[in-house]
Amino acid sequence: MSNEPMKIPINYAEASETLKKVLGLNGSPVAIKFATSNEEIPSGMEELDKTIRHCMMVSIARTEGKTFYATVGKHECNGGAWALGLKELTPTLKTGEFYFKLGKFASSAACKRTIDKVSHLNFGDTYATLYAPLEKTPFTPQIIIIIANPRGMLKLAQSSLFRLGGRIYAEFSGIQSVCSDATAQTYLTGRPNFSLGCDGSRKFSGIGDDEMVMGLPAEMLPEITAALTLVAGAPGSK
Repeated sequence: MSNEPMKIPINYAEASETLKKVLGLNGSPVAIKFATSNEEIPSGMEELDKTIRHCMMVSIARTEGKTFYATVGKHECNGGAWALGLKELTPTLKTGEFYFKLGKFASSAACKRTIDKVSHLNFGDTYATLYAPLEKTPFTPQIIIIIANPRGMLKLAQSSLFRLGGRIYAEFSGIQSVCSDATAQTYLTGRPNFSLGCDGSRKFSGIGDDEMVMGLPAEMLPEITAALTLVAGAPGSK
């Protein structure tokens, strides 16, 4: 998780323009980085001035074009902060009590089985999370979050398979969509992941009823954007 540029340079502004144009995005793709220390935060980059959820931070970068970072004290959602390696898992999340009380599962045991499989970074791995619209990111991103309608996600899925083919295996559970499914899981596996969004992210961060969420390893941007242009313009494409 160093702050050094990638060995193969990527034109982030160009990639963002392609994604926005071909997918008809409402806002920008969002660049995210896990900083392990204060030294990895670019000079002049400011910390977020309020305490909110990770999914809301993504929304600010996506729709307002703001660039910022957030340390643990700026993360309001305990589940999100845990998934991102900023906090330890709280007792009520660990036992399943939290989501059981929200009515998401028939039993606390069912909830615990789900929580035990939620992708997360280890506590202490992350000093701060960095956010920026992809086209003007001042840091080398590790994850790109894309929020698009189902047709856009179809084109992204096709682009993911364009070079090697195969199948898409998306993993999600209807909770912690933006923080775990799209961000932590994508970082840990190195594979794109598609998610339906969750109640929290849809309620607090402005994800529309007609939108889905995707996490993309930043290293895949050149491959995906090149394929996207071809896939979207193919004779059999809608």
